[in-house]
Amino acid sequence: MVAEVVTWLDPARGGTFVDCTLGLGGHTRALLEAGAGRVIGFDRDADALERARVALASFGDRVAFVHADYKTLDAALDAQGIGRVDGLLADLGVSSMQLDEEGRGMSFRRDEPLDMRMDRSTGPTVADLLVDVDETELADVIYRFGEERHSRRVARAIVRARADHPLRTTGELASLVRRAVPTRGWQRIDPATRTFQALRIWVNGELDGLDVFLTAAAHRLADGARMAVIAFHSLEDRIVKHTLRGLAQSDRALVQVLTKRPLEATDAEVAENPRARSAKLRVAERLAGAA
Repeated sequence: MVAEVVTWLDPARGGTFVDCTLGLGGHTRALLEAGAGRVIGFDRDADALERARVALASFGDRVAFVHADYKTLDAALDAQGIGRVDGLLADLGVSSMQLDEEGRGMSFRRDEPLDMRMDRSTGPTVADLLVDVDETELADVIYRFGEERHSRRVARAIVRARADHPLRTTGELASLVRRAVPTRGWQRIDPATRTFQALRIWVNGELDGLDVFLTAAAHRLADGARMAVIAFHSLEDRIVKHTLRGLAQSDRALVQVLTKRPLEATDAEVAENPRARSAKLRVAERLAGAA
């Protein structure tokens, strides 16, 4: 939703913008080409950050690259002497590069090590977490983050399987989940999809502190500046919706929400990029004089 982001953030005004999830730099490039003076680009994925450096090299010091989780926004901006910003984008969730790149274990379309970390320089992999996680906790993770109705069956199957040997590959896990989830006839999505989503969100802490980050981001906006947030599944979008609504409806409102309903990708974009089908864009604007 690059065109929509540029339209709503209006970088032609100039100033400093933040791209909280730089990825390969597509949104940042569009903001710079449309007039943004400078973009501070965050990414917890060192590989993506290096690729973005190459892709955006022609913009020179108009781009700052920050290898960090966007939830460290306040500390990172303070370190660069930046107070308020003129626009902010958070494109949440896993990137297409991470889904497609071999060796990350984000997808069950290839049989590879069961990793799923966005930042491969730190923290345990999914394979590590599955070694000794309690069955009840695992079932709760799969239900909460994957909205999988058969989470207890899946968790039980994983615990039984690991008693024989540790689960180490995406293919092995996907096969196990498919056997555990009851199916009847044609399925719109692979039975392993919800469990893989849940484990990816879990290992990366994707929803942890999202509401706190959104609040901090709103406080960083200059008067009249906007923040655009793109969510790709209902769990993310629910947090975004309620947090922005809370910031707009409190006794001391900080923002106004400009999108009464989330904007969705056009048919043309979905045809070109099917993953955009689930994207939901919400936009809020900092109120002038808000504390």
